[in-house]
Amino acid sequence: MATKDPTAVERANLLNMAKLSIKGLIESALSFGRTLDSDYPPLQQFFVVMEHCLKHGLKVRKSFLSYNKTIWGPLELVEKLYPEAEEIGASVRDLPGLKTPLGRARAWLRLALMQKKMADYLRCLIIQRDLLSEFYEYHALMMEEEGAVIVGLLVGLNVIDANLCVKGEDLDSQVGVIDFSMYLKNEEDIGNKERNVQIAAILDQKNYVEELNRQLNSTVSSLHSRVDSLEKSNTKLIEELAIAKNNIIKLQEENHQLRSENKLILMKTQQHLEVTKVDVEAELQTYKHSRQGLDDMYNEARRQLRDESQLRQDVENELAVQVSMKHEIELAMKLLEKDIHEKQDTLIGLRQQLEEVKAINIEMYQKLQGSEDGLKEKNEIIARLEEKTNKITAAMRQLEQRLQQAEKAQMEAEDEDKKYLQECQSKSDSLQKQISQKEKQLLQLETDLKIEKEWRQTLQEDLQKEKDALSHLRNETQQIITLKKEFLNLQDENQQLKKIYHEQEQALQELGNKLSDMALPSSAMSTPGIRISELRAAEAERANVTTVPPG
Repeated sequence: MATKDPTAVERANLLNMAKLSIKGLIESALSFGRTLDSDYPPLQQFFVVMEHCLKHGLKVRKSFLSYNKTIWGPLELVEKLYPEAEEIGASVRDLPGLKTPLGRARAWLRLALMQKKMADYLRCLIIQRDLLSEFYEYHALMMEEEGAVIVGLLVGLNVIDANLCVKGEDLDSQVGVIDFSMYLKNEEDIGNKERNVQIAAILDQKNYVEELNRQLNSTVSSLHSRVDSLEKSNTKLIEELAIAKNNIIKLQEENHQLRSENKLILMKTQQHLEVTKVDVEAELQTYKHSRQGLDDMYNEARRQLRDESQLRQDVENELAVQVSMKHEIELAMKLLEKDIHEKQDTLIGLRQQLEEVKAINIEMYQKLQGSEDGLKEKNEIIARLEEKTNKITAAMRQLEQRLQQAEKAQMEAEDEDKKYLQECQSKSDSLQKQISQKEKQLLQLETDLKIEKEWRQTLQEDLQKEKDALSHLRNETQQIITLKKEFLNLQDENQQLKKIYHEQEQALQELGNKLSDMALPSSAMSTPGIRISELRAAEAERANVTTVPPG
C-alpha cells in the first residue's frame, strides 16, 4: 500500500478537529442561550484548536539568542491588508500584561471573535499567499485548501455573542492541549444531540428572522432620514429659487431705472441741442464776418465724431452683454426647476418603497405568529425576503448615486449662482461708476458751454462736449449729419465768395492797369511810380480785410 503524506494527514486531522470544535461551540452556545465567558470550556478548546491550525507549517525564524516560532507575525500582517484591523492591533499592543508574541496572538484571536470578524480577517490573509510564504512552509495548512475551508467554517461563529476579559487573563503562560473527551459521545448523547440540532435550527431561523427584521427596521429608519433630508434640501432649493427670482426682479427694476435715467438724459440733451441750435443760428451771422480757424475746428469735429461713434459702439456692446446675461439667468432657473422635479420624483419612489417595506414587515410579524408546521413556508418567505432585500439594497445604491449626483448638481448650481451674483454686482458697480462719470462729464459740459457762450471763440468745443453727453443715442447721429450738411453748405458758400473775391481782384488789377496807362501821359514822369505803389498798397489792405486764410 502507498504511504500517505504525513503533512496531508496532519492537515486533515486539524481540519476535522476545527470542524468538531466550531460545530460543538455553536451548538453549545445556542443551547446555553446567553453570552459566553472566557471560562466556557468549548470556547477555550476552540482557541486551542485555532492556535494549532495557525502553527502548522510555520517557519522557524532564527534570532540572535534562540529560535523563534510564533503566529503573531502573520496576524500582525492583517493590519496592512484590512484597515479595520488596526484597532485590534493597537489595543493588543497597549495591553499591559502581555510580554510574548504568543500572548499577543491569543489576545488578537479573542478580540477578533468578539468583533465577529475573525473570518474576514483570515480570509484577507489567505488570499495573499505571496506574503504568507514568508511565514509558512509550502505544505502548511494556511497555504492549502484546508485553510480556506476553516475560514468558511468560521463564518458561522458570527451567531455567537462572547464577552471575554483579556486584561486580567494570563495568556503568555497558557498550555494549549486539545481535550478529545469533549468530542467523544454516547448514543444518548447522540439522541440529545439530534434534539439540540433541531432546537438549534429553529433558534437559528428565529434569530435569522429577527436579524432580518432589525435590518429592515434600520433600512426603514434610514429611508425616513433620507426622505427628511431630501425634503429639507427641496425646501432649501425652493428658498434659493425664490431668492434668485427676487434678485432677478431687482435687477430688472434697476434696468428699468437705468432706462428711465437714459430717457431723462436724452430729453436734457435734446433741450441742450435746441438751445445750441439757436445759438448756432445767431452766431452763424457773425461767423461770416470772422471765419478764422474754421478748418481746424472742422478737423476737431471729425475727430470728435469718431470718438463718439466708438463710445456708442462700446455702449451697444455692453447692452448686448446684459441681454446675454439675462438669458443665462433664465436658463439657470429652468435647470433648477428641473432638478427640483427630479428630486420630487425620487421622493415619491422612496415613499413607495417604504410602503412596500412596511407591508413586508407586517407579513413577517404575521408569519412569526404561526406554528412550527409552517417552517417550510417561512423558509420560502425568507428566500423572498432575501430577494426583496437585495432589490432594496440595489435600489438604495441607485438612490445614493442619484443623491450624490443631485448634491453635486446642487453644489454646481450654488457655485454658478454665486459667480453670477458676483458678476452682476461687479457689473452694477461698473455701471454706477460709468453713470457717475457721465454725470461728471455732463456737469463739465454745462460749465464749458457757459464759458464758450460767453467768449464765442470755442464754439466747436461746446458742440464736442454736448455730443459726448449724447453719444448713447441714435438721434445724435442724425442731428450731427444735418450739422455736417450745413457745414458743407458754408464751405461751398466760402468757396463761392473766394471765387468772387478773385474775380473782383482781377477786375481791380485790370482797372488799376488801365488807370495807370491813362494817367501816364497826363502826369509827370517822377510821380507815376509812387501813385501806382499807393494803389497797390490800398488794394492789398482791402484784400486782407475781405479774404479768408486757407486751412
